[in-house]
Amino acid sequence: MQTSMQDSEHLPPGHHINIELSEETAEGTYSNLVMIAHSSEEFILDFIRVMPGIPKARVKGRVIITPPHAKRLLRALADNIERYERTHGEIIERAAPDEPIQFGGPTAEA
Repeated sequence: MQTSMQDSEHLPPGHHINIELSEETAEGTYSNLVMIAHSSEEFILDFIRVMPGIPKARVKGRVIITPPHAKRLLRALADNIERYERTHGEIIERAAPDEPIQFGGPTAEA
């Protein structure tokens, strides 16, 4: 799959960049926790999957970006959340960041 986009902050008007998205990457990886760290040169985002009843979580992906890109990501995410909420209603946060994640359903047994 290929898409074309124009990013007015980085490309002159009328210029496009082709982005390839493999089928494997397009399937995505589920994450329900993100840990963020930073240095003077980069932000590190570790995408983690926490499973119910399992005390150990696994990092499923790591993305390292520059501080200017992190700021653009913040703006883009805020814009997308605003558009989502206009269409689907306010997103309700079910747990405060310092509370453990609660999963519904029966407890897994082996």
